[in-house]
Amino acid sequence: MTDARTSTTDAPAAAADAAPAPAAADATPAPAALADATVLAADPDWWRQAAVYQIYPRSFADANGDGIGDLKGITLRVPYLVELGVDAVWLSPFYPSALADGGYDVDDYRNVDPKLGTLADFDELIAALHAAGIRLIADIVPNHSSNRHEWFREALASPRGSAARERYIFRDGEGPDGSEPPSDWQSIFGGSAWEPVGDGQFYLHLFAPEQPDLNWANREVRDDFLRTLRFWSDRGVDGFRVDVAHALAKDLTYPLRSHAELEATKLATDGSHPLWDREELDEIYAEWRAVFDEYDPPRIAVAEAWVAPTRRHRYAAPTSLGQAFNFDLLRANFSAAEFHEIVDRNMAFAGETGSSNTWVFSNHDVVRHATRYGLPDDGTFEYDLGKAWLLSGGVEPAVDAARGLRRARAATLFLLALPGSAYLYQGEELGLPEVAEIPDASRQDPTFFRNAGVEVGRDGCRVPLPWDADAPSFGFGPAGSDASHLPQPAWFGSYAVSAQDSDPASTLSMYRSALAMRHQLQGAEKLAWIALDEPSVLAFQRPTGWTVVTNFSTTPFALPAGLAGLEVLLSSAPRPDKATIPGETTLWLR
Repeated sequence: MTDARTSTTDAPAAAADAAPAPAAADATPAPAALADATVLAADPDWWRQAAVYQIYPRSFADANGDGIGDLKGITLRVPYLVELGVDAVWLSPFYPSALADGGYDVDDYRNVDPKLGTLADFDELIAALHAAGIRLIADIVPNHSSNRHEWFREALASPRGSAARERYIFRDGEGPDGSEPPSDWQSIFGGSAWEPVGDGQFYLHLFAPEQPDLNWANREVRDDFLRTLRFWSDRGVDGFRVDVAHALAKDLTYPLRSHAELEATKLATDGSHPLWDREELDEIYAEWRAVFDEYDPPRIAVAEAWVAPTRRHRYAAPTSLGQAFNFDLLRANFSAAEFHEIVDRNMAFAGETGSSNTWVFSNHDVVRHATRYGLPDDGTFEYDLGKAWLLSGGVEPAVDAARGLRRARAATLFLLALPGSAYLYQGEELGLPEVAEIPDASRQDPTFFRNAGVEVGRDGCRVPLPWDADAPSFGFGPAGSDASHLPQPAWFGSYAVSAQDSDPASTLSMYRSALAMRHQLQGAEKLAWIALDEPSVLAFQRPTGWTVVTNFSTTPFALPAGLAGLEVLLSSAPRPDKATIPGETTLWLR
């Protein structure tokens, strides 16, 4: 080992079916107390190194016992979030929805799904979070509405060329009788991306047929979303997670390119793809930024943009959304070389944009990382291998659950020490694995129904949380209720909050300790790598003297004297002696 820093990286300081018409939610004013400045308004840069906890509301906590998580359930669990130590909650969609895609098919952007509560319940939740020092980031879904949205129902009832249809993307069919879709484009969830409406026209849906794409070239669409941003910001929302942020602008000039052509250029870096990552997005998000900056402190936003790494800066720029998810660690193997390269590349990215990094291992769309890391090392991304494992019903390839959890704990301590914001997914603090054994009759994800035998869907990471090992529905619902909208496996009890709460060695205790220390140790958004003579071990130091060592191999590593003499703050695994770091383990030192 040498004490010389081999490299230093840093980020600068912040420079269809008939449905009742949605209620006129705009008529319900935001409580004045939530619109006023609070203690949370003191730091406009709070988001730069925040720990953000994603709540999938239907699977977090059920207050009324109907088997579906709700806003009151979240409010009742605010003390848990406080003890966990998170800075903000990212709330996945809670809007009225038929749940064709887990709530990402929105009937009304300015209301709450009656199955989850009311606007008053939302106000109560945000007041409780703010009183506890926790901010709220709301999921917003701008690429598509649901097919039950009042606009879309009006479009179906209106003729070709009408103003109502111009809010969406309608095109005439092809072929002698107009019965063929306008192109051979495929939906993300499988099948054609075009749905016929029975009068010779089709509408575009990049996702499920129940999710018609909005036309962002239409001024009315743009203005309505600005109204939505203000509606929730006025109620106290601190920021927004922007679903498929790279898809809003589209070039649909004829002739439409083939599906094969689109696939060949889907990671284009020049803004030339007709559907993804187009230059017109800059103008759209500049308007959003102007709305965010109307508030004190400015509202923040983070883009879900699956684009080439060299294109993420467009979304993270201070004139745009300000932050963009980086999914690089999520897709990486448990590998020192991969982690090192990803950190360096993304620290450079943050320096170029003035944004902060975002780090994430799990969310509502992917196989939980405690399972991914237990899959065999076969040279492929474990994220993709996890999908193959799900297709086998969780049988092949075999998962080493103990190893998966050990690696997940080590990776988490590595991630939580990095400069930037950390996005955590509900249940990962319990070490929850993916649930593979969900009967077909219980599945809900549209990817399963449209890609049977190709993808089993995302239900396995959305199973309701286990709170009490000895209670019906593992405490997901109130006393005596065993309802759960997705089935919980019997083995969930060993991961329950009650089973880990008082165990200092539990994964929950590790997360609580790590998040508490993180607030004290962060300092400037910089890190310096420490050179070691073992390529499978990474070490870096933050400006506060906080030092992190991760052993990615299975072999214990003898710590050099300069590290062995430091105070041990936290270890992801038991240590047989103070002179070594076990395999697949992370240490926090000072």
